[in-house]
Amino acid sequence: MEDENIKIEKQLTPRQIVSELDKFIIGQDAAKKAVAIALRNRWRRQQVTTEIRDEIMPNNIIMIGPTGVGKTEIARRLARLANAPFVKVEATKFTEVGYVGRDVESMVRDLAERAVTMLREEKTNEKMQEAQTNAENRILDILIPPIKKSPSFDNTTENEIEDNAKTREKFRIMLQEGKLDDKSIELEVLVDQIPSLQILGPIGLDEMGMNLQDIFGNILPKKNKKRKVKIADAKKIMQKEEAEKLIDIEAVVKEAVARAENTGIIFIDEIDKIASRSSASHSGPEVSREGVQRDLLPIVEGTSVNTKYGAVRTDHVLFIASGAFHVSKPSDLVPELQGRFPIRVELKSLTEDDFIKILTVPENALIKQYQALVKSDGISLSFDDSAIKEIASIAATVNDEITNIGARRLHTIMTTLLEEILFNTPDNIEKTDIIITADDVQSRLKDIVKSHDLSKFIL
Repeated sequence: MEDENIKIEKQLTPRQIVSELDKFIIGQDAAKKAVAIALRNRWRRQQVTTEIRDEIMPNNIIMIGPTGVGKTEIARRLARLANAPFVKVEATKFTEVGYVGRDVESMVRDLAERAVTMLREEKTNEKMQEAQTNAENRILDILIPPIKKSPSFDNTTENEIEDNAKTREKFRIMLQEGKLDDKSIELEVLVDQIPSLQILGPIGLDEMGMNLQDIFGNILPKKNKKRKVKIADAKKIMQKEEAEKLIDIEAVVKEAVARAENTGIIFIDEIDKIASRSSASHSGPEVSREGVQRDLLPIVEGTSVNTKYGAVRTDHVLFIASGAFHVSKPSDLVPELQGRFPIRVELKSLTEDDFIKILTVPENALIKQYQALVKSDGISLSFDDSAIKEIASIAATVNDEITNIGARRLHTIMTTLLEEILFNTPDNIEKTDIIITADDVQSRLKDIVKSHDLSKFIL
């Protein structure tokens, strides 16, 4: 699938990548431009000669900006555009070697797991048509076993065999049309003999890149158990089983590891929380923070990490880090780690105009989401321009006066504003059209906005 990934990236120039990101993220042009170039450079690297290709390292990026301005969303949408394995980790979850907590190598194991899952799903979808036919045959074998003339003394006539085949085809059509979905059949399903266990301790088996099924799978194989299920459910179970049989899992793992190594993206959030304050004395928590940075360094520089799918090299994995850097600054990171994040972009705080666009412009705009939700109750919800402007104004005001949480403020405001509507609409079937005006926004939120104490808890 590596070639397919290259084709996907080739179709998108940096300008086109930014255009795609614009559909979901408002503003932050500098950050979009930086990640677009980084993504395009991956395709460019594939076109150079083999001799120098391995020497070209990705330009890792640090995004600096307050919470809720789009840092995570930019990285997530970028990975989706590239069809690349993507993992988001919190830097604060990692601890220095020797302490209880997750070790930094777990992010690479998570990336490998994600790559295998992605590729398995893709291969399953490719084989779905063949798997569907095989599943239908298995169900038909249960409903109407095929008649075959054996070479021994068999009185089966050609007409009987032909009638059996015709009946099976009639039932196949009924099966495809869903006419048999409510009928029940008995089928054998594979059941694990190993109970689900949770390992307690400083390092679980998941951190070691293995599980009990891997260890004892051959010793205690799965056993068959008969179950009665509806044909609708049997189709899904058998189709999944047949698709699994058609996939070469070894080839999937090999390809997935290559994809993780060459197109994987690891997003490290809150990296500022592990930066040592320049004014702090080097003791206690500061030492631990620097220890995590030292542990991160070889991963970002390029090393080989053992996973249950084999060794995964991180030389060409793209690392995108982000942090608010309110207390610390990027220069407080250890110099070696700073050097591995050569691209730094600053994301700006969102303005009232940005909030208006966030509410209306993106394909997943918040207003569109709520309109879709209430539409399921048969209600048409609309906002006039003055209402949208008032919501944006309140969001900007509360962010300035209390705590700046960026676009996340809109979620809390919209939930509070529409609480009564969302509660009452299923029972109020007479009113099918609701229009929110500026007066509605002010009357619902004015007391909360005026009271800073209430705003802290509600908005």
